[in-house]
Amino acid sequence: MAEVEGGVTAPVGFMAAGAAADIKQNGSGKKDLAILFSRVPCVAAGVFTTNLVKAAPVILSQQRVQRGRLQAVVANSGNANACTGQQGWEDANQMAELAAKALGLEPEDVAVASTGVIGVHLPMDRVRAGITMAAASISENGGKDAAEAIMTTDTYRKEYAVQVIIGGVPVTVGAMAKGSGMIHPNMATMLAFVTTDAAIEKPALQSALREAVAKSFNMITVDGDTSTNDMVLIMANGLARNPRIVEGTADYDLFAQTLEQVLIHLAKEIARDGEGATKLLEIRVRGAATLEVTRRAAGAVCRSSLVKAALFGEDANWGRVLAALGYSGAAFDPSRVDLWLGDLPLMAAGTPLPLDEEAAAAILKEKSVVFIADLHAGSAEATAWGCDLTYDYVKINGSYRT
Repeated sequence: MAEVEGGVTAPVGFMAAGAAADIKQNGSGKKDLAILFSRVPCVAAGVFTTNLVKAAPVILSQQRVQRGRLQAVVANSGNANACTGQQGWEDANQMAELAAKALGLEPEDVAVASTGVIGVHLPMDRVRAGITMAAASISENGGKDAAEAIMTTDTYRKEYAVQVIIGGVPVTVGAMAKGSGMIHPNMATMLAFVTTDAAIEKPALQSALREAVAKSFNMITVDGDTSTNDMVLIMANGLARNPRIVEGTADYDLFAQTLEQVLIHLAKEIARDGEGATKLLEIRVRGAATLEVTRRAAGAVCRSSLVKAALFGEDANWGRVLAALGYSGAAFDPSRVDLWLGDLPLMAAGTPLPLDEEAAAAILKEKSVVFIADLHAGSAEATAWGCDLTYDYVKINGSYRT
């Protein structure tokens, strides 16, 4: 696999654009309306928030994905169009209709996504103007603008693309994502749009996406909140002309690994860019009885406010990691646990080791900090990602709407 430039427009046949429609509050002038488009119809799959309260665009896009076909996505930031009643549903449908008309498509071939403030109706006059502007500027070089347009409290664009040889031809997977706060497993206030020029059957695409999401976006947490608007969409247009990928083959395994690499990269970027964050926290748990238990244990450590606060303070208070493992629900014998901070051993067979304070301090000053725990209770292992808990997180979310 090789990283390539272009993000979401790196695969053959995809174009994108981002426009400033002034949807965001206070007339920021920032890009806030994005369009992603394929020259030809695509096989489509998606994974959506598990929150019972779902925004209108989530419900609409779920329906579109069930058909198994998409050709475009229109997305806005600054307004979630969630908890907005019948008007919100009509507005989401109108976004699809406007984008379809501008691109020469049927509305059913357009998915819709929104992110931002909950409980406020979309300013449809501005949305309409933004769609017109974005459609007029759409291009194969528009991935960066689109990635910028879906940002809310993100501090930088999140995009990535990888190329691999499948069936003797180059196949590319590109993606863009947004997310910074309200981030928690089962996805969060995050959006991710993935494109590929691979030829692949719908069941295989859905399976590969679900597996990759389980190892990536569902293994990050910033603040423990699960949003109303999350979605991951993937569109495959087949323009790489590779032999069609089906499940149970070596080509499927390679495609799934590639997709997993792309999504893990973006998931880590979301965790790294958590609201107010200064450090990326990585927790590797191994030696649990099952994969589900291992994921639960790793997630508990990443969610711990005490672990996150210690990380911000660069305090090697590693007992908080053991405490989180203990209440995670994972079954293990504490007298057998090994624990490391990076390559620095902290505990062996449940017994604390002399702490090299200087070495620990040097590790904790890094922008990425890794804890490794071996429970010696099985063979399953998993990794979760989070970030530190800072003063700025409270500042950002204390005045998010105002």
